[in-house]
Amino acid sequence: MLTYKAPLRDIKFLMNDVFHFQDHYATLSNGENADPETVDMILQGMADFAEGVISPLYQSGDAEGCHFDNGVVTTPEGFKDAYNQFVEGGWQGIAYPEQYGGMNLPMSLNLVKSEMIGTANWSWSMYPGLSTGCINTILHYGDDAQKDLYLPKLVEGTWSGTMCLTEAQAGTDLGQVKTKAEPNGDGTYKLNGSKIFISSGEHDLAENIIHIVLARLPDAPAGTKGISLFIVPKFVPNDEGEVGERNTVTCGSIEHKMGINASATCVLNFDDAKGYLIGEPHKGLRAMFTFMNTARLGTGIQALAHCELSYQNALPYAKERRSMRALSGKKNPEHVADTIINHADVRRLLLTMKAITEGGRSMIYHSARYADKMSEGIAIGDQKKFEKWDDKIGFYTPILKGFLTELSNEVAKHGMQIFGGHGYIKEWGMEQILRDARISTLYEGTTGVQALDLLGRKIILGSKGKVVRDYTASVMKWCGEYALDKDMRKYVWALTKLCAEWNTLTVRIMLMARKDREIISAACDDYLMYAGYVMMGYHWARMAAIAYDKLENGGTESPEFYKAKIQTAEFYFDKLLPRASGHAESMVAPSESMMAMDEDNFSFLD
Repeated sequence: MLTYKAPLRDIKFLMNDVFHFQDHYATLSNGENADPETVDMILQGMADFAEGVISPLYQSGDAEGCHFDNGVVTTPEGFKDAYNQFVEGGWQGIAYPEQYGGMNLPMSLNLVKSEMIGTANWSWSMYPGLSTGCINTILHYGDDAQKDLYLPKLVEGTWSGTMCLTEAQAGTDLGQVKTKAEPNGDGTYKLNGSKIFISSGEHDLAENIIHIVLARLPDAPAGTKGISLFIVPKFVPNDEGEVGERNTVTCGSIEHKMGINASATCVLNFDDAKGYLIGEPHKGLRAMFTFMNTARLGTGIQALAHCELSYQNALPYAKERRSMRALSGKKNPEHVADTIINHADVRRLLLTMKAITEGGRSMIYHSARYADKMSEGIAIGDQKKFEKWDDKIGFYTPILKGFLTELSNEVAKHGMQIFGGHGYIKEWGMEQILRDARISTLYEGTTGVQALDLLGRKIILGSKGKVVRDYTASVMKWCGEYALDKDMRKYVWALTKLCAEWNTLTVRIMLMARKDREIISAACDDYLMYAGYVMMGYHWARMAAIAYDKLENGGTESPEFYKAKIQTAEFYFDKLLPRASGHAESMVAPSESMMAMDEDNFSFLD
């Protein structure tokens, strides 16, 4: 059976030693609320909830799944009680203004909370998780009346939220959205259409569900320029702001999926459903990106969650399971065989899992500081501040989402592999982690979509390569600070070469694109993975520098923790970072070999 223990030692190492969150909080308008005692209380409280309340429901929820009966969705046993405890603890409102019932703490604490509950039980965490984007969208784009009506209940958690984008004919290509919104003449709208793949679209946890829906007005121009955004509640609030009449939005079915079976993925039908325009007409896609960036960052946290859970459960098994003798000689001579952690290949699997998990956490926590700045811009109504930090986090988002989710599938696979045949058996839980992880590379935009967004939209079209030059310049500046440090020399030299190469590759692809029109699409996946490996390398170097400093200058009661950090950094640079070279070579290969074959020649079945 799977178990989960919140990795508070590693979380605090990043927050306190690497990224100095207290100094960062001092720069925020709501940072004074995040004093060390409050932060510790939040971390411990959420750890207790994740470990004791929702982790025990992870496997049972998967086995039971959600129940569907004539439009009514019932979540697995224990989910509703856990959600009630979540609401009673005030956990939904950590990062939201006090005027709406929140704690007014920085968004980064909400992300740390999301990591813990997501690792303990990803399916359960999706129900409150979808509300986050809904809250952010209303907070940023709603008018005062909409904020006052919806935010107190959403922040409290008694109401939950969704995002309704996808339609059967329109997945990533939202320009094909057909759902219609017609004015009723009283300021409300009548929505008609169907949405698919709506996570938490219907359930029994909250008393109301607030849907954020993309639809077209009658005068809408074609394509993405004609999409507007609407609030469509399951129950229309009455004059007192409480649950009123049932709206005509219904759940037609729930999906039968490979994984995350305890999360209700719904088909929602809107039949003259009453809706309310949020933001400007035909500007809905821009507003929806507020929701999407939140969701994509959340999917990066999902990747971290599956990595952590797989590693936590594979490690003790490797320490206990005995098989054969180590090639270098008996390690446990008193037994008939050595524990498998003594075999180099098993250590390769474990160290790969550890390096990706802890490296990914560092990448996400770094971006969490940008999320703090971005959300502060929303909270104080400073559009320029919001856009500045939204642009900065926008560079990280596709890497965190695409790169980390791909690696999370690798980590989950390694976890199964360490268990051998037992990893394929449901009772151990390792195969569930792999099934649950698989969706992360698909929803909120597939890896290919993230890669094209990074290389095509963010780097080439958006900044002409400047965003890469700026990022690598910051890495090089850091390298310069450690250029003469004998312990750090190997990391600094490797990163220096990679930064130069990254800029060269970017320029080379931009030049190739002048003649090879398909090169951006052909190269983008390799480009994203390359960027991810280099970025993670930088984070491992930073963690190694802190660990060396702690060991050499004292001030620590856990030297083994820091030794393990250094050893994992060395493994990453020796065994994982070289993967970037293969991606570098592949990305600049012409697209001809991809595009030359006639589509009829892909198969010759009789």
